[in-house]
This record gives sequence, C-alpha cells and structure tokens, in this order.
Amino acid sequence: MALIRQEANLGGVHFVIIGGGPAGVEAATHAARLGAQVTLIERDIVGGAANLWDCIPSKAMIATGSLLAATRRAERMGLLPISASIDLDSLRDRVQGITHKLATSKRSLLESQGVKLIEGSGRFISANEVAATTKSGEIEMTADAVLVSTGSRPRTPDWATIDRQRVLTTRDAYPPPEIPEHLIVVGSGVTGVEFVHMFRSFGAKVSLIVSRQQVLPAKDPEVAAALEVDFLESGVKLYKGARAIGVEVTEDQVTVVCDDQRRITGSHVLFAIGSIPNSDGIGLKEAGVYVDRNGYIPVDHHCVTNLRHVYAAGDLSGKLPLASVASMQGRKVAEHALGLDSRTHRHLDYEKAASAIFTEPEIADVGLAEAEAFALGRKIRVTKVPFAANARALIDGDSRGFVKIVSDPATGVVLGGSIVGQNASELISVIALAVTSHLKVNDIVESVLVHPALAEALADAAE
Repeated sequence: MALIRQEANLGGVHFVIIGGGPAGVEAATHAARLGAQVTLIERDIVGGAANLWDCIPSKAMIATGSLLAATRRAERMGLLPISASIDLDSLRDRVQGITHKLATSKRSLLESQGVKLIEGSGRFISANEVAATTKSGEIEMTADAVLVSTGSRPRTPDWATIDRQRVLTTRDAYPPPEIPEHLIVVGSGVTGVEFVHMFRSFGAKVSLIVSRQQVLPAKDPEVAAALEVDFLESGVKLYKGARAIGVEVTEDQVTVVCDDQRRITGSHVLFAIGSIPNSDGIGLKEAGVYVDRNGYIPVDHHCVTNLRHVYAAGDLSGKLPLASVASMQGRKVAEHALGLDSRTHRHLDYEKAASAIFTEPEIADVGLAEAEAFALGRKIRVTKVPFAANARALIDGDSRGFVKIVSDPATGVVLGGSIVGQNASELISVIALAVTSHLKVNDIVESVLVHPALAEALADAAE
C-alpha cells in the first residue's frame, strides 16, 4: 500500500476531522471560513449515518406514510374516497434520491470552502498524527487539532440473530424487503415510536413492546399519553411492562418472548433499542484519548476530551443524540479550536436544544419540562391550549394535540414548552427562540401573528 505524507500548512492551523456526519461537516465548513486548513476523512457518504441510514431516510419514509394516511381521511375533507398503495421500488428510489442530493450538496459546500475531503477510514497514529486508509493507499498527516465524530450504530441484543429479512434493525428498513404483515417493534423510545407510526401508516399491523409503563419514558407523561391514545385508536397493540428476552424465527413468522412469559407473534420484528458509539478501531488508545466503559468519549462544555487539542462531537460524545445538536457541536468545536474569544464563542447549552418526534401527531419540546420542574421542586407556571380551539387546525381537519408553555411565575420568562400536533417540529422553533433568548410570555403575546395559523395556539398559551 502506498504511503503519502501530508504536512500541515505552517501558515495556519491544520484541523483534521474523522467522520463526515452533521458534526464533521459543520465543523469543517465553519473552520474553513475562519481560516483553518481543514481535512475531512469520511469512509461512507458525506452527511454520515444521519444522511445515509437514520434521520433523513426515516423522515422521507414517514412523509410518504403520512401522505398515505391522509388519503384515508379524504372524506372528512369533503373529498371522495382516495385509493393509494405503497410501491416499494418507487419509495426506495425516492429515499435514495434524497440521500444522494443531500450528499452532493454537502460535498459541494465542502469543496467551495476549500476543505480537503478524503474518502477513507481515519485513525490516530499518535496524539498529533492521523492516518487515512483509502483505495489508493494510506495518507498520514499531522494535525494541530482533531475532531472525532464517527457516530454510532444500532444496538442489537446478543440473543437475537439479525437476518435482515424477518429480524431487522432500524437500518434494514429504508425501505424493508417487504411491507410487514405484522411488525413487532422492540423499543419505545423516539426511534421505536417513529417506526410504529411509519409502518402503521403503510397499513401494517403493529405491536409495540414497552418495557416501562409509558411509551417515550424520558418525555412528559402528558405528551406520552397523547401519543399512546393515537396509537391505540389506530390499532397499535401496546405490551407494557414487558422486556424482550428472546426471539424465535420460523419460515414465515417470528415470536418475541418476554420476561413475563408473554409471547408476541408477527411476521417481522424490528429492534430500536439504542445505539453503540463507533469508538473502536480508530486509534483512540494510541492517541491517549480517554474512552469510558460504554465506548463514549467524555467531553467538557467545549467538546474537548482529556487531550486539549482533541475534540469529540455527535453521538460519540454521549450528549443528546440529535443531528441538530451534533451540527451545533461541530460549529462550537471549530470556534474553540481556532481560538475565538468568549465574547464571540459561547458553549452549547444542551438544556435549550429543541427536539422533535415525527409521529402523527408530531411531538416537539424544548427547555424545562413540567414533570422535570416538579421533580426539582421548582416553581413554574404551566399554560396549555388544545388545537381543538385553533381555527387552522379545524380547517386542516386535524385538531389533535396541544401547546404547553412553561414559564417562571415571578418574571414571566419562558423556560420551556411542549407541542403535540401537526407541524409541531416547526412550531417549537418559536418557543426555542424564547428559551434561548430569555424572552417573556408577553413577548409572544404581543407578536402579531398570521390568522388563521397554527402558531396562534402559541400566543393563546402565552396569553
């Protein structure tokens, strides 16, 4: 294998990034704008797992499923019944087309900023040396700063054999080999409930194994309850307080065995039980980078590891596993690595990061949650307005859900909020801005909004 030596630009900082997902791409482009010489190493596709397997493909399929589900509500909108069905080949082309367009766009952005993109696998040789294994040979380089953003992969139970036919991970479903007749989803977190919604909208019978007593155990109980109601009304079967401990596969069906002796039989099973950080095989030990027992790289509020010039961002950092958070981490890493002072560079406040779940209805939240505040003994004011009182929701024929705003009763400052309903992922941006900028509920009230619009529910809740 040929060995190529690449030295850093002596006139500036050489910033090397291992992993071209949301964190890596954002760090690369921002650092290049700030004047660094940037080298980005990516082994699969620019955009990383979020673009190739996770966020983008799943949301593309959910959009198709939601449109299909909407045709079943046509009569409520004054239309004659509409007949539609899934074409897996067309769906596959659509998902791959979106992924390709986004990857091409990100690659073009990197090139326009002067980022050197190496297609290969990156690893540390020492604390300041990185090697990239490519089809043409191995490239070695020195670095003044290094960002590790290699992402994660689906966690699978050691008692299950993933055959990618009837026993699936989340990455085997874009789209699956066939639309399951009866899909059993193991895992009731964000990813699990999104897959429940997706396949139920495709017409599959779906069962969800819930190890706790509510879906979305990390979310506000009222929010989780709203989603459970929708699941049950759509025919989803919930198995609460059940933990899967085994799977039996025959030629035409699977049976999931639970620790309470319940046995759930279906045509396919999909595991959505979290992820494993991709920290192995990239030379972290050789570099002296500390890795915890779960494979994550602990970082401080600037995403700095135990080595001052080495950063970790994205899923690997063990922080919020969101593409949006990873992107902002990448931006903050670039600023810190390039030495921006504290007046220009602020560290990322994870407690103010907005998140969304693309079920139907959508769920989104930001900041302090009601249940969290009560657990902390913190005084709050909570106001809630149902979309059933919103003109636009009634016009659109979907008035499910509500807006909830959490504020400080003494100052009126917005501390957080939750939204359940159509377009919640877009509407939460208003509350996120209020939380980040320390706005008061009165600032929302006094905004003159469009009528009729779903956003009016935000002003009503603030009122």
